[in-house]
Amino acid sequence: MDLIGQGLAKALRMLLAGDPELLRITWLTLRVSGGATLVSVLLGVPTGLALALGRLPLRRLWVSLINTGMGLPPTVVGLWVSILLWRYGPLGALHLMYTPAAMVVAQSVIATPVVAGFTIAGVGQLDPRLRLQILAMGASRWQLYALLVREARLSILAAVIAGFGAVVSEVGASMMVGGNVLGQTRVLTTAIVMEVSKGDFDVALALSLVLLALAYGVTLVLTLIQQRRAAA
Repeated sequence: MDLIGQGLAKALRMLLAGDPELLRITWLTLRVSGGATLVSVLLGVPTGLALALGRLPLRRLWVSLINTGMGLPPTVVGLWVSILLWRYGPLGALHLMYTPAAMVVAQSVIATPVVAGFTIAGVGQLDPRLRLQILAMGASRWQLYALLVREARLSILAAVIAGFGAVVSEVGASMMVGGNVLGQTRVLTTAIVMEVSKGDFDVALALSLVLLALAYGVTLVLTLIQQRRAAA
């Protein structure tokens, strides 16, 4: 209990003092996780929509791969992304290793199946007669997609929340592709691992409390938006 109290006190002191390192890694955590969530939404929602509507060949195979991808081990993702981005890898010419962009790529791989899976479930729960009704009114394919996304917006918001939750607390892939470079790629999760390895448990606890507050704050905003639309 003393250690937890020390960690809480340390977190408050660091926040009140405006510790520049804490602010920098917190901001980078938000940028990387937010960017990965955005990419996963741009990729996952159309994929989920296409699979839910049966527009892709071998649909069941793709859905099974999406479902498997929802539980991808982050270290495995980090390993494969590292191989792709390494200097002599297929994408080595992009020079992305040990940069925030590489962390966004790895986290996007983790979050995209989550977003796609939730989208498949959300769109799949819509009344099939709704699609026929929209088409009977003369809607184009893109108008059909837009209206279905609108009807499934609460499920898609849940997908966004789940995708962000999957990446903001992720550490394995981020460490492998981004390292833990001070001022460049150090985020809250990698900083926590580093402080624990040094034995500075009060600082690690302080950083963990900041990470929990960040995750809760973003999730709270998304949840309020979701609930407001549900009540509308």
